[in-house]
Amino acid sequence: MKKSIRALALAAGFAGLAGSASAAGLAGAPAPFDQGGVKIAVVSFLGSGDWLQAFEAGVKRQSDALGIEANISQARNDINAQRELIQQAINLGVKGIIINNGQPEALKDVAQAALDAGIPVVAYDTNLDNPKIPQVEQSDADMARLVLDQAVKDQGESFDGGVVYVAGFAPLDRRYAVWKEFGKKYPGIKEVAAWGVVNDTVAASVADQTKAVLRANPTISVVFTPWDEFARGVKLAIDELGVADKVKIYGVDISTSDIQAIIEPSSPWVATAATNPSVVGEASVRALAQLIAGQDPGHSILIQPTLVTQKDLLDNNIKTIEELQAKFPAFKDSDAAKASWIPEPK
Repeated sequence: MKKSIRALALAAGFAGLAGSASAAGLAGAPAPFDQGGVKIAVVSFLGSGDWLQAFEAGVKRQSDALGIEANISQARNDINAQRELIQQAINLGVKGIIINNGQPEALKDVAQAALDAGIPVVAYDTNLDNPKIPQVEQSDADMARLVLDQAVKDQGESFDGGVVYVAGFAPLDRRYAVWKEFGKKYPGIKEVAAWGVVNDTVAASVADQTKAVLRANPTISVVFTPWDEFARGVKLAIDELGVADKVKIYGVDISTSDIQAIIEPSSPWVATAATNPSVVGEASVRALAQLIAGQDPGHSILIQPTLVTQKDLLDNNIKTIEELQAKFPAFKDSDAAKASWIPEPK
């Protein structure tokens, strides 16, 4: 029954788009964009969170600029649902598919099925280990290094640390690997505990876990959170336990609500490294558009990160992503996967 409901929902989404597809086409663009009516599917593993909302907003902006009809769906942390959504997109004959996150081993065969059907695929933050599938990446290692360098700068080369981590997700695996590297580089940095969960209530679940971990390990002074939903949960726990003066959070990713959490008085979340999720969405669409047009965007499409500290935000009176973009120009845009015929998003 669930499978049928998912299939009907995606099919209905494409049916709704069929009547509204742009017929004008894009002047000066290669086929099929010169004729219009291009439809793509964007299938996300996750189903909630500010990062995902901003990513999808970027997808929509760049799609609109190209005259693309983008059907966006979420598997809500259900890998089987994600597989089904991708297969439905194949069956419905889209021109291209963006796979946003997910567990690589469970997606490789269905991604190959899309290629076999002549449908180009772009993957974001999930390594499908396929030379024909470009990888849009946030430079996860650079993000982790930026924020962990800041942790060492703030806290010194010796501290008891905790990390929120769930294996099997490419971006988390890459970020966690850097955390382990730091433990080798700085022998005084000890991983006292690791915990985490990925579900529909990440922040609340991680908060409950964190309270138990911090009660059992009162020497922890730094928590590395390689995803902002993890950071939210850890902050909830620290606030509830009243230990914000003793435990500091160093995170990855940023959104307006994250900024609000970081600039709260006495917030334990003191630094994060991030790319602009809207820019990631835009670059993903540009890469897919080039593939659809028979062009090569490159196999690795890298979005460079920016370090944002609590001090940066407070000193510059930054309260929103829009203000961050205005005052940190490097955060506003990326040259990744750009082409002369692809219009800038509005």
